[in-house]
Amino acid sequence: MNILIIGSGAREHAFCWKLKESNKAKDIFVAPGNSGTAKIASNLSIDVLNFEALKNSILNLSINLVIVGPEIPLIEGIVDFINSDIELASVLVVGPSKAGAMLEGSKDFSKEFMFNHNIPTAKYKSFNCDNLDKGLAYLETIPPPYVLKADGPAAGKGVLIIDNLKDAKNELINMLKNNKFGASGHNVVIEEFLDGIELSCFVLTDGKSYKTLPYAKDYKRVGEGDKGLNTGGMGAVSPVPFASKEFLSKVENRIIKPTIEGLKIDNLPYKGFVFIGLIMVNNEPYVIEYNVRMGDPETQVVLPRVKTDFLELMISTAKGSLSECDVEIIEETYSNIVMVAGGYPENYEKGNVITGIPEDTENTIIFHAGTKAVNNDVLTNGGRVLSIVSKGRDHNEAISKSYKVVEKINYKDKNYRRDIGFDL
Repeated sequence: MNILIIGSGAREHAFCWKLKESNKAKDIFVAPGNSGTAKIASNLSIDVLNFEALKNSILNLSINLVIVGPEIPLIEGIVDFINSDIELASVLVVGPSKAGAMLEGSKDFSKEFMFNHNIPTAKYKSFNCDNLDKGLAYLETIPPPYVLKADGPAAGKGVLIIDNLKDAKNELINMLKNNKFGASGHNVVIEEFLDGIELSCFVLTDGKSYKTLPYAKDYKRVGEGDKGLNTGGMGAVSPVPFASKEFLSKVENRIIKPTIEGLKIDNLPYKGFVFIGLIMVNNEPYVIEYNVRMGDPETQVVLPRVKTDFLELMISTAKGSLSECDVEIIEETYSNIVMVAGGYPENYEKGNVITGIPEDTENTIIFHAGTKAVNNDVLTNGGRVLSIVSKGRDHNEAISKSYKVVEKINYKDKNYRRDIGFDL
């Protein structure tokens, strides 16, 4: 089977790595990929939003299965494009329809979905430029901290948590009037703050049945102690030690099942991943947000724990036969330390030479993200540069192994959090 993976991050590198384990995988292509995927697959220099170019490659390379990694092509309708094209009728695709992708494409849409299907989440109100005054007045009625979310996708950076009312009002103005997050911030969700600990739930669904993948915990803030700006993710661990069987049972019954049922009721075609961002408050689960793809950096610690043939799972998801599959999970612990460019998530340099990247071992895998190969060098090419993933008998061992590798890798202004797993 020939496979096309759409995307360029560490998540897509992890997909490649996992799919290579299957004896059903023939040729794997990644559009556009990175220097890591280039070593184990074939990169295609294609814009992920150029659907016609993707179609030509699918036909020319006899692609049988397409797996969509990032959210933007899903939100823009890549799955609908493939499924509606008669020349691509035989091609299997993993990802939700454009309508299903609205769970991530619009915070307001997803909150309404949760309330309609009695899925526990924080109280909220939505505002736009036309009713900015009402938004400013609403902030005065709720206690701090103030949670402001850009309605549209913002690469994990569109969520602001602010302690001061004056600052919250200024940020609301910046989002709605001054285009802080561009079109993504033309609507803003103001949400009740929930005080708890976060974790990530990953579900595969073929639109009828579902399978739960390993849970993970990621670390979003750029600074130690979960301080500083939100990022796409600075690290992750799996499993999640504080998630008891009792708690996970609540997640299954109160959140996962109603979510999958809600997709059916609302007629939202969906064959792909549902990433449920959770928060535990007094041992009760609440949904912070939905994403319509696997998370990054969580994918890098989730997939190594999946013993089941991953390609089989992808095929069954696309064909609508997921109920016939069992998902076997490995009990080892995995950690991911994300190395980023100096200045990330704001302004950062590209093009710096990376040295000291070791070969993968039984215990540690290096997944590339913002990298590119030029001649014989690997250069930085994005905010998040590398994911250093290690396994261990427990979290301390896994995390320690990752940090030892991080210390060996160098590039100008390298940065990373030194406290991943500190709260476990």
